[in-house]
Amino acid sequence: MSERPTALVTGASGFVGRHIAPELARHGWTVRRAVRERSEDGNDVVIGSLGPETGWHQALAGVDAVVHLAARVHHQHEEHEVGLYRNVNIEGTLHLARCAAEAGVKDFIFVSTILVHGRSNNGRVPYCEDDVLTPRGLYGMSKAAAEVGLREIAGTGGMRVTVIRPPLIYGAGAKGNFALLEKAVKRGLPLPFAQVNNRRAFLSVDNLASFIVYRLSHPDGNFDVFLVADDQQVSTPEFIMRLAKAAQTTPRLFRLPPRLLSALLKISGRREANDSLLGSLELDLSKVGRTGWRPPIDLDEGLRRALSGNGD
Repeated sequence: MSERPTALVTGASGFVGRHIAPELARHGWTVRRAVRERSEDGNDVVIGSLGPETGWHQALAGVDAVVHLAARVHHQHEEHEVGLYRNVNIEGTLHLARCAAEAGVKDFIFVSTILVHGRSNNGRVPYCEDDVLTPRGLYGMSKAAAEVGLREIAGTGGMRVTVIRPPLIYGAGAKGNFALLEKAVKRGLPLPFAQVNNRRAFLSVDNLASFIVYRLSHPDGNFDVFLVADDQQVSTPEFIMRLAKAAQTTPRLFRLPPRLLSALLKISGRREANDSLLGSLELDLSKVGRTGWRPPIDLDEGLRRALSGNGD
């Protein structure tokens, strides 16, 4: 019997990591979690904070693949945290990749973000992997810069690098906009999106986990990028209706002219919410489809799983 391969997962204690690590284990991987503080799990390796000086030698010993999920994510006062985004998302990522290549790691999976393309493609064709990057916000810009560096690293060594650009990831334990929307639907709060006519991509965390496992078992080339999302791309009101169905409740949608709603969001300083709730974010998924992978669950099943695991 062959020895189980080992995957090092960063950000394993976060929302996405709590789904990725068990899926890897179910498919025959020994999972080693890179954690900031000591835990009782014998496979965990304490690495402290993520940055350009992080010591990876012990964590990478005997590792076949790295799944890099850890990142500095959206914060309210981003303009005051330029250095943190650079140290963690750019320099920290590239330092890890260089150390992994030196340690003989075969595959490096980097979960980036669709924000490297922008927040909305209203009136334009769906985004695809070959589009010129137009990142928005410090988070999107830092992920785009890390992608550029990873391409260079992949071109100089024997380590394969796969970049995944997901849209909003939802699932059990999700935070941010999905958690706020879930809470509003469950409480029966009226939501002013009935007139919104957009089309947006979403990604179940279970589908993301499935693609990562698939990619590690079907390596190809030294550097590649994939847009990954659920098959269905729907409007904001349809997403809310499907979310309400999963919650076994009735959505309370009412009409407010999108222009007025947009103005109110901008006045309140919620420009990002304006794009994510009212704008379109369509993705061309033909490339990931050509790999032979298909999302194992659809949007309705993804929402059902998300809510069944989130409780009340």
